[in-house]
Amino acid sequence: MQKPEPTLRTAVEDDSPAIRKLIFGILREYGLSPDPAETDSDLFDLENHYRVGWFCVMNQGASIIGTVALLPMDDDTWELRKMYLHPNWRGRGYGLILLDQAIAKARILGAKRLILSTASVLKEAIKLYKCRGFTPSSETPVADRCDQAWALDLQQSQASN
Repeated sequence: MQKPEPTLRTAVEDDSPAIRKLIFGILREYGLSPDPAETDSDLFDLENHYRVGWFCVMNQGASIIGTVALLPMDDDTWELRKMYLHPNWRGRGYGLILLDQAIAKARILGAKRLILSTASVLKEAIKLYKCRGFTPSSETPVADRCDQAWALDLQQSQASN
């Protein structure tokens, strides 16, 4: 019997331990350090931190296998953040589903531009960002573990779709 396709839903506070386990494990997989005191402090209070943003999880049954989030930076610019996918689920198109869902949600929330910070070692994620039209940005990455910034003009990318 084949497993059902993963589903997407908005995260709730009870998801926090599983989300931290997933994200911190992936960071360590790539030789990056979790930062619970600063960059990753949002993962300890999801509902408050994202009350004006959005945090989505991808579930396979009862297991959280992926995450993606959005936070407003100003009236027009939102940050795409916390996009992670369990290693067993990579290479099947689920990363694109997470990214496309976040881009669609950003448009619904009124974003005109998306920015993100990432680390060079996250090559699979960077490939996804490029595939959806993100381009390198001169902005300073928001996290110490990140060495790249990328941006997507949502108005321009929508006009070309």
